[in-house]
Formats: sequence, structure tokens, C-alpha cells
Amino acid sequence: MADIRILVTGGTLDKEYNQLDGELVFTKTHLTDILTQAKCTVDVAIETVMLKDSLHMVDADRELILERVLAAPEDKVVVTHGTDTMPETARLIGPRANGKTVVLVGAMVPYSFVNSDALFNLGCAFSAAQLLAPGAYITMNGKVFASDNVRKNRQKGEFETLD
Repeated sequence: MADIRILVTGGTLDKEYNQLDGELVFTKTHLTDILTQAKCTVDVAIETVMLKDSLHMVDADRELILERVLAAPEDKVVVTHGTDTMPETARLIGPRANGKTVVLVGAMVPYSFVNSDALFNLGCAFSAAQLLAPGAYITMNGKVFASDNVRKNRQKGEFETLD
């Protein structure tokens, strides 16, 4: 069993620029490359659940993510997720985490772009997963938020507490 299970669900972190049509698209997850570049020595299991923009996620997608969290043999789970609806997924998982520490993480700038926040955010998620009590959290840009007290401020392009 690994120390941390990473559930890949998509989001900006894994998007790439399609030079033919100018769109951001999914072709694969970049998690192995990110972990190699970050020189990560934590034993991880990577499971791709989906590669989806969180704006296109529906309740069934969130239930699938929860199902995979609960099925993971590890008690520490990092979920890569799009930032637009990350709080909704965190709120679903929070009260049902069943003794696991679950940390949702994403990026505002794709890993494949210069100046991406993906490596930093993923590093924070790994630390949070190893140190926080069981429950669900979001970590973005050096901050950690409880699943029931977070929102994305679209004007500022950052996460903040509700109160």
C-alpha cells in the first residue's frame, strides 16, 4: 500500500494548449512528470478517475470521486480537481471522509505552462495530507481550507474562507 493515493479528476493542472485550435484540452495526466520534477520521495499510487473540466462535472462525477476516495486502501488521499467547482466536491466528501484525510488541489495555470502554480500547490497538498486530521480540505497557493468553509473568489482568482 502506498503512503498517499492521488485521484486524478482533471482540471487546469492537467490541461495542455492545442496549437491547432487554441483551446486548452486534456490528453493525459501530468502527475508522474510533476512528481519527478518535484523530486517527490513519498510512495504514491496514482489513479486516473477522469480528465474533466470541473465546470462540466455533474453530481454523478462527484459521487464517483467520493466512491474512489472511500475505496482507496490508503487513509491519505490527494484529489486533483478543477478549481471552479472544487468547493462543491470538497463539501460532498467532507462529512463522508470515513476517517481519511482527503486534500483537493488544483492549479490556476496548467502545469505545461511557464509559471504554473501546480508544483507548489501539489507540494502543499502532500504536506497537508500527511499532517492534517481526518476530514476533507482544499489547499491552494499555500493556504489550507476546511471543506465546509471555502469558496473560490473569481474576481481575485484565489480561494478564501466563507467567514
